Amino acid sequence: MKKIIMIFFAVLAMTANAQKREFRGAWIQSVNGQFQGMSAAKMQQTLTYQLDELQKDGVNAIIFQVRPECDALYESPYEPWSRFLTGVQGKRPNPYWDPLAWMVEQCHQRGMEIHAWINPYRAKTKTTHDLAQNHIAICHPERVFSYDGLLVMNPGLPENREYICQVACDIVRRYDVDGLHMDDYFYPYPAAGETIPDDREFARYSNGITDRGDWRRENVNQFIRQMHDSLRQVKPWVKFGVSPFGIYRNKKSDPNGSNTNGLQNYDQLYADVLLWVNKGWIDYCVPQLYWEIGHKAADYETLIKWWNEYCGHRPLFIGEDIERTVKHADPNNPKSHQMAAKFLLHSQMENVQGTVLWYAKAAVDNVGKYGTTLRNVYWRKPALQPLMTFIDKKAPKKVAKLKPIWTSDGYMLFWTAPKSKTWKDQAEKYVVYCFAKGERVNLEDDSKIIAITDKTYYPLPYSDGKEKYTYVVTALNRIHNESKPAKVKIKL
Repeated sequence: MKKIIMIFFAVLAMTANAQKREFRGAWIQSVNGQFQGMSAAKMQQTLTYQLDELQKDGVNAIIFQVRPECDALYESPYEPWSRFLTGVQGKRPNPYWDPLAWMVEQCHQRGMEIHAWINPYRAKTKTTHDLAQNHIAICHPERVFSYDGLLVMNPGLPENREYICQVACDIVRRYDVDGLHMDDYFYPYPAAGETIPDDREFARYSNGITDRGDWRRENVNQFIRQMHDSLRQVKPWVKFGVSPFGIYRNKKSDPNGSNTNGLQNYDQLYADVLLWVNKGWIDYCVPQLYWEIGHKAADYETLIKWWNEYCGHRPLFIGEDIERTVKHADPNNPKSHQMAAKFLLHSQMENVQGTVLWYAKAAVDNVGKYGTTLRNVYWRKPALQPLMTFIDKKAPKKVAKLKPIWTSDGYMLFWTAPKSKTWKDQAEKYVVYCFAKGERVNLEDDSKIIAITDKTYYPLPYSDGKEKYTYVVTALNRIHNESKPAKVKIKL
């Protein structure tokens, strides 16, 4: 009986959370030192294993940290190699390799998007002691300030905005990334006894703004807008996303704020996230809702409902803390942790279109059987990326010459790519659907998707040739706009 109940709830969960389009991301961070000092072969082995496991879990996007402290886990003409890669800032990998280039290739082989994750203003973490000679803080010490053991690029300086945009555009120009991602480190998190030293910049650049907080927010606003516009000019299909701290404002500070009591993006980090969303300066938003359901100061359920209500003008994904989710019991089911309850909340939120896992290794390590549950229940079927029609609405033409053919490798379904003139109508991937005899062809039924592939063929599961099926193939462009279907009836 117990087994039957478990199966029932698993089926219920699959029904509640089934989505044809869903961002299923995972953060792979380097600043924690997990790769530091590893040989190229060992790091590639580690990442290969993580990517393989994440692929089995249904992850379709990797957010890879490539710039933790004005440094680089890639070949940069502007910034030194990261100590989180080689152990010494400025030290070139030996034997040489480029982790970002390698990750682009590996993610795309697995059908995953890759978003290059940069920390915009942080120039030195607390545990870094030696900076390379070409580091921004050495070359231009006047452009950074010290704060609580950190070095921070001063957001009040226009030349710093220019510089960070230059670095980001260089990444996008030279690497085939699908997105450019920034986390929650804008102005530094408040620390007791510390003051942001920006009197000189406020006097020089305030432009009539009399409130220091308003001026700091405007500095970050200008940067976000400039980054968005700069990236669009380089590669218009590259998505620009931000992952802010999980509280925008508390209700006691703003009647429209959440019923919470914690640090605020708007007031302490000077990050006016809702303005960026409503102005269309970012393409997706991933608030870090790392708390549990029932948290006294920052209740998860309160916050996901708040972001769903106020942050719907751009795709909204939820940053999930795996370890905290499996550590706490579901208030309504004390024998279970909170994964099922949180995914149920996701399914009930009209504007929530995805999830990003903090952090990838916790899913790979299957903490609390989180990874197993993803691959067997919630993310069992593949999903397309959410639509971003504000970037582009055009889709490729239909695939051509769709037909099954016997080959030396077995029965195969082949097609040819549609003709294209620009990136907007160029086919990058294909979706393969399968419908049994008598079933209505409905491309909104995600359960009928059997593959999302960059190949122009698909192996067919031939048995005795007595069962009839309708196979449908569509083409996707860089941002997953989908073509009209091509259909063929096949006996398997």
